Amino acid sequence: MSSSNHTSDKKVAVNRKARHDYFILDSFECGIVLTGTEIKSVRAGNLNLKDSYASIENGEIWLYGVHISPYEKGTYYNHEPERDRKLLLHRHEIIRLQSKTREKGLTLVPLSVYIKDGKRAKVELGLAKGRTTHDKRDMIADRDAKRDIARAVRGKGRDYDD
Repeated sequence: MSSSNHTSDKKVAVNRKARHDYFILDSFECGIVLTGTEIKSVRAGNLNLKDSYASIENGEIWLYGVHISPYEKGTYYNHEPERDRKLLLHRHEIIRLQSKTREKGLTLVPLSVYIKDGKRAKVELGLAKGRTTHDKRDMIADRDAKRDIARAVRGKGRDYDD
C-alpha cells in the first residue's frame, strides 16, 4: 500500500507543507485521471500541490485545489488549471480510507506527484491528522537541536587556535 519510490520514478511536485501541518499516519499510491494537455504539463513540472486535499464522494476519491498550469503549446483544447481530478484506487482501499476519514480529525492530503516508470502520473496520498501549533513548535525545536548537535560534532575535530 505504501508508495515505493523506484529509481525510475521522477518526482514532479512535493507538498512540503503537508508534513509540517499534519502527522502522516499512512500513505497510498494512487493513479490520477488527466487529460492530454494535463499530463504534458505535469511531465514539464508545472504542478502545485499547495492547499490541495482529497475527499471521498459517492465511492470515488477526488483531488481538489491542485493547480496544473495550462500546457504552453496547447490550443483552445487546453485544460482548466484548477479543476477537480479523480484519483484511482481499488474499491477495498477506498472503503478502508472512507472508514478512517470518518474518525475525528483525519483527512486525505496529497504528499507528492511523480511519474512512475516514465509513463504514468501517480499521487502519493497521505492519511493525516492535523498538528496543533504546540506540536509544530516542538517539531521545529527538535529539528534545530539536531542541527546544532550535528554542527557541534562536525566542528569537534577542528583547531581554532590562531
